[in-house]
Amino acid sequence: MKKSEATRLNILQKAFELIYSKGYQTTSVDEIIATTKVTKGAFYYHFKTKDEMGLAIINELMIPNFKNTFIEPFQSVVNPIDTIYNLMYYLLIENENLKVEYGCPASNFTQEMAPWNIDFTKALNELSLQWENAMIDAIEKGKENGTIKSNVNSKEVAVFVLSGYWGVRNLGKLENSKGVYLVYLKGLKSYFDTLR
Repeated sequence: MKKSEATRLNILQKAFELIYSKGYQTTSVDEIIATTKVTKGAFYYHFKTKDEMGLAIINELMIPNFKNTFIEPFQSVVNPIDTIYNLMYYLLIENENLKVEYGCPASNFTQEMAPWNIDFTKALNELSLQWENAMIDAIEKGKENGTIKSNVNSKEVAVFVLSGYWGVRNLGKLENSKGVYLVYLKGLKSYFDTLR
């Protein structure tokens, strides 16, 4: 990796950490510069504006990580219900990068930026749709192989799971406790039992 590419990646990674813990609106370019220890000129060489950097965080960091974490588990799935539940459990209980006190990075970006910036809205919507479609496809396969009842509406299940995940992340952030995650997971398991 060239020095210029390494500098850009460092800016994105450090900015992501700051934004995840503090929020996008309250994180200043000066704070990002101070944290990354780059000059103001170096920052503006890579990004004309803070919003350009924010979009780069979504496109260059979040989307690839999102695909690895949220989409890959559905690539070769036999029982989609178990796959979805195990993914939820991992994301909420076991993943050490997603902090309960900070919520979900994609959800945070959506809440802060979607009303104000159409480019953020498009990029974040793409993330959401990819996850939703991966679940829908897996549920359809489960219906075909008999692990899920044939009358189950795949889109309803996917939207329910996705909105529940984002919602419980926000509740966890408010309570600063994983206790609410366990309540959600128990309810999710009960719901999934009705789909088999």
